[in-house]
Amino acid sequence: MSENDLTRYDFKLPHELVAQTPVTHRVDARLMVVERDSGTISHHHVRDLPQFLRAEDCLVLNNTKVLPARLIGRRTQTGGNWEGLFLAADEHGFWKILSKTRGKLMPGEQVALQTPEGKIGISLELLARQDDNTWLVKPLSDDDMPTILDRVGWVPIPPYIRNGRMVPADREQYQTVYASKPGAVAAPTAGLHFSPELLTQIQTLGLDLVPVTLHVGAGTFKPIETETIDAHVMHYEWCEITDKAVARIERRRRHGGRVIAVGTTSVRVLESASVQDQLQPFSGETNLFIKPGYTFRSVDAMMTNFHLPLSTLLILVRTFGGDELIRRAYDEAIAEEYRFYSYGDAMLIL
Repeated sequence: MSENDLTRYDFKLPHELVAQTPVTHRVDARLMVVERDSGTISHHHVRDLPQFLRAEDCLVLNNTKVLPARLIGRRTQTGGNWEGLFLAADEHGFWKILSKTRGKLMPGEQVALQTPEGKIGISLELLARQDDNTWLVKPLSDDDMPTILDRVGWVPIPPYIRNGRMVPADREQYQTVYASKPGAVAAPTAGLHFSPELLTQIQTLGLDLVPVTLHVGAGTFKPIETETIDAHVMHYEWCEITDKAVARIERRRRHGGRVIAVGTTSVRVLESASVQDQLQPFSGETNLFIKPGYTFRSVDAMMTNFHLPLSTLLILVRTFGGDELIRRAYDEAIAEEYRFYSYGDAMLIL
């Protein structure tokens, strides 16, 4: 079976292992530690993470903040139900959204948005359908985008969690404690396991916590639908690593420290910013697809959740950790009843 064969990344997961809620305390999630050099797999908890870290290491964290990007409303003209997902806003105040409803939408229609509390919020005017099947819309409000979404938006919980229906607790739980730059429509889920106390403990050991940004887009967690890996085209996502962050990482590397990326999104920022084996400041869009044959330039270890079959995230993790070893790790995770996906447990690949 060739490396380009997508079926190599399929597996059967018992439905009950898909986590519907996070553990009560973030650090109590389980942590599988996979060591590439020895091929060993061991079982711990996220609170045990510091014992696998060294003072000279740096931890790279994606500080993107999840927007309440899911929109629910009714079509003013027909009274029909409508759902949407905010994707981006431009400098003129127009929004780009995904849209779902019965029947055909027409330019000029309006949608009255419903708040999570059941009230009627602002309306959107649909301006034009774009070539990629998104819609350009205008919010009928003088407020800015973050203010509007905070009022009428719902947390964009993935469909495998409660069929995508948020509960009030998701506003806090589906957000990292260090989120600071609004722009994501999905959480960088490996980071959900960190508490302020754990981060303080890690810093006390001497590690540097280095922020980067990648605004996670709607396509990140979707399974691949092409027949082969090479035929898949990644969606573009905006990311940034500053010159200060690069300097901090390079300082650690010069002193023998490891670059430990928290999450596949942090991996993609670091690798997108690596030019000719040299990490450089970068700000812009990336559609980097890490797949078999890729040579990692800036990541020495990574922490990640357990991912969907047939997903680009699973392919990235198996490419980094070693195909046979990570396949075995997933088999063991299922046998040991680890919790999978966004609210599930974590894996540390050393």
